[in-house]
Amino acid sequence: MADGRFSRVKAGDIITVLGFDMETDLGSWTPFYEGVNYGTPKILNVLGKAGVKATFFFTGEVAMKFPEILRRVDSEGHEVGCHTLYHETIGDELFPIPGIKPLLPEEVPFRVRKATECVEDVLGKKVVSFRCPRLWGSTAVARALEELGYVADASYPLYYYRERLVPYHPHRDDWTKEGDMKLLEIPNFADMAMESHDEFGRDRDQWPLFRTEGADKLMAHVKSFISYNADHGLPAVLCFYMHPWEFMEMPRGLIHYGEGSVMPDEFITRNCGDVALAELEKLIEELREIGSSFMTARDLAEAWG
Repeated sequence: MADGRFSRVKAGDIITVLGFDMETDLGSWTPFYEGVNYGTPKILNVLGKAGVKATFFFTGEVAMKFPEILRRVDSEGHEVGCHTLYHETIGDELFPIPGIKPLLPEEVPFRVRKATECVEDVLGKKVVSFRCPRLWGSTAVARALEELGYVADASYPLYYYRERLVPYHPHRDDWTKEGDMKLLEIPNFADMAMESHDEFGRDRDQWPLFRTEGADKLMAHVKSFISYNADHGLPAVLCFYMHPWEFMEMPRGLIHYGEGSVMPDEFITRNCGDVALAELEKLIEELREIGSSFMTARDLAEAWG
């Protein structure tokens, strides 16, 4: 198991990267933007009270539709990253989802470039951090990001690949392996100390435990992971993904679109809204109590070296 390469971060350090994926409500299951429009200010208030900076990964579409939201995120000192053009899946398929197939590898550079241009046009400066929808990354994505000058990609699904416990610089021929790319790949938090009972390891991925069962429940897994990494002589980088729609009440049951309906699983919408806000605030407090610092993806790339 590789231990990654790091310079200014040392074994025993605890670093939290809070990432918010700025997309349609319920991911790809609705065309609505209640979360972006009304949930984002609530998140910013919590982060502002706590004095914590985060990375907000905007799709190109959200950046163009809600430029005032993007600019407020930037003006309050948070990082603005990119999250594809329309929340399309662009990396390697991890498990089948009906109706959802990723782009062909040769399509990836064009779509990543267009998405980046959309976000940068609104932001007025360069974007250097990225996250793939569903954490479906790929070698083609990593190469496209490197070509565009990105410094961080928060897409690696630790629960699935299971090997990179800390951030790493990927290999040009296999993004899941260590190599010599300048891009820093940031693994998303998963409790690797627990036994998995899912063929894809999805039960190690702790989203959205902070709101479905509460911050205390999530912190138990956080402490387990910190101990696991400490046993390997490693720091603990806790990269979380959340969404603005989680901080608004979301529709439950069937959602009809004219030619059919979708019905999100119960856990997708459980405790969205005020409960999620309160648990986010509590999670930040508890992470601080165990000595975690907070960084944006961009700042982590700089610190990691």
